[in-house]
Amino acid sequence: MKNSVLQRASNEARGLAIDAIAARASGHLGLPLGCAEIGAVLFGEILKFDPKRPDWLDRDRFVLSAGHGSMFLYSWLHISGYDLTIEDVSKFRVAHSKTPGHPEFGVTPGVEITSGPLGQGVANAVGMAISEKMAEARFNSDSRKIFSHKIWCLAGDGCLQEGVSAEACSLAGTLKLDNLILLYDSNGVTLDALEEKSSSEDVAMRFKAYGFEVTTVKDGNKIVSIRKALIKARDSKSDKPKIVIFKTVIGKGIPEIEGKSAAHGEGGAKFADSARAALKLPASKKFYVSKKTRSAFSERAEELAKKSSEWDLLFSEWKSENPQKAEELDACREKSLTKSAEELMKLIPVFPESDKSATRASGGVVLNALAQKIPYIITGSADLFGSNKNYLKGMGDFSASDRSGRNIWYGIREHAMGAITNGIAYDGLFTPSGATFLTFAGYMLGAVRISALSGLNVQFIYSHDSIGVGLDGPTHQPVETAAMLRCIPHLNVVRPADSEECAGAYAFALSNKNEPTALLLSRQNLPIQNSIPVETRRNGVLKGAYVAKRESGNLEKIIIASGSELQFAMKAAEGKPGVRVVSMPCMELFDRQPDSYKEEVLPASCKNRVAIEAGSTLPWHKYAEKIVGTDDFGFSGTESELYDYFKINESSL
Repeated sequence: MKNSVLQRASNEARGLAIDAIAARASGHLGLPLGCAEIGAVLFGEILKFDPKRPDWLDRDRFVLSAGHGSMFLYSWLHISGYDLTIEDVSKFRVAHSKTPGHPEFGVTPGVEITSGPLGQGVANAVGMAISEKMAEARFNSDSRKIFSHKIWCLAGDGCLQEGVSAEACSLAGTLKLDNLILLYDSNGVTLDALEEKSSSEDVAMRFKAYGFEVTTVKDGNKIVSIRKALIKARDSKSDKPKIVIFKTVIGKGIPEIEGKSAAHGEGGAKFADSARAALKLPASKKFYVSKKTRSAFSERAEELAKKSSEWDLLFSEWKSENPQKAEELDACREKSLTKSAEELMKLIPVFPESDKSATRASGGVVLNALAQKIPYIITGSADLFGSNKNYLKGMGDFSASDRSGRNIWYGIREHAMGAITNGIAYDGLFTPSGATFLTFAGYMLGAVRISALSGLNVQFIYSHDSIGVGLDGPTHQPVETAAMLRCIPHLNVVRPADSEECAGAYAFALSNKNEPTALLLSRQNLPIQNSIPVETRRNGVLKGAYVAKRESGNLEKIIIASGSELQFAMKAAEGKPGVRVVSMPCMELFDRQPDSYKEEVLPASCKNRVAIEAGSTLPWHKYAEKIVGTDDFGFSGTESELYDYFKINESSL
């Protein structure tokens, strides 16, 4: 497009942001105004997408990591022709609209991720870049390359100050993700103050050290300079990821706040009328986009539609030449091999009656059995494959030299692992899991929360789940962490008691396509509960809780247990005809069951209930009056010393 056309579109996008934020007296003007020209060049010339097909498989992904600047994204999606009307834009931050305060995955066409917590989007973009590279390796043929897109991520100063982005970008450089292009809105301003108050580093040198190709644009509001830098990044033959540092003016277009912290939020909204006049927007028409801009972007949309149609032809030819790959790709896209947990459990061998595995070990057996049959299962660990036991044997390691590997070595980067795993899930082809110790779940809590909010099918594998860790001491004994995770809406926290419950837990986690699961697994060996039928244990997990031992006389007492403490409950009930034992591996699943089933398992008439778990007692009070657990940190000692000290055993029941 002509520079004048793009500049007019930039100013009209500024106008949309000003009008939307002024209407609600709420929002963030700084980025939408400061990056308007970047948006014009990106959506007007550079990005590969089809607004009528927001799920086109080979589209470029655009990630707005600085999600507070959501009006930037909404404006350009509307102008570009996505299914986002001017009325939708005018309802910015209105309840249940398509334009919420921060972008939300699944709410707005063209929004690829849920963003807002700074830095998450950067790591999500790294995950998308990994997913794209995996797809290239698996599905492209020598003659037909059906995957050849880029991952573009717009981030601000706050995103790059957050540690998660540093973790993710360090890994991106190591993996040589040359399809990743990070756009840094370097305006030198944070919410409270100028950036110099809290940061003095040389960002360009930092990213060179990570292994990025670095370009700096001194005039980040000049269309000619922006175009040159973006084309260079897109067409570069370097095997490195790219970062383009744009020196922009925050709040550009409202002179009273330009370059100031006041520009970050809605501080400039009170100058809306004078700003609109200076931008040559009609005073009588709010939410204005000119016919000339609409015409130019309509022509652009037609060109993009032709490209996506050309890809359809390429894809059709590829399918006919590669039927086996096409079948696998269909399975990845539709997740057609995980129709139900019951079907998945048929793929998992029954464990020997002599089994005494820690659930971290049996979890590895289960995951490997499923991955052998399901091609889209991938996994990773934060430098703990040997301890988490989730390594996929014989399935290769994803690296700069091998894009087909199904194991990702994250290094000691728990937070990045969580957010990168989310990015892989957002991309939609692969079902990822990431593993570490449960005590380190706090490092990645932001990513876990966003996974639940976005409804992603991700498995967070947490081994070393209780005071049973033993000699490593209280730093590694996560007494409070299970309770913390159980507070997150739409996150299923499953703590299996033995290898067969572990089979049910993984089958549930993979089949539950619209929610993430946290799998809490033991470090210590656990006795297999042979007195409970295999099917009862496996299927019982799917309902969250089940009767593990039914009373033989009048019901006098119910003992409720999860995970490694089920063994104590079963021992305590031996020889006591009036005692029922209930295994409750997942509170969230049990709470969703019909009242009739909940009454069947935990009849209201029996008030004498005791619950046992080697951790915080807090979550159990809704099920029982007496709780056996610990609300204090542990200490460095043997497993038996810790259990005896806190009286977490059958004698307390």
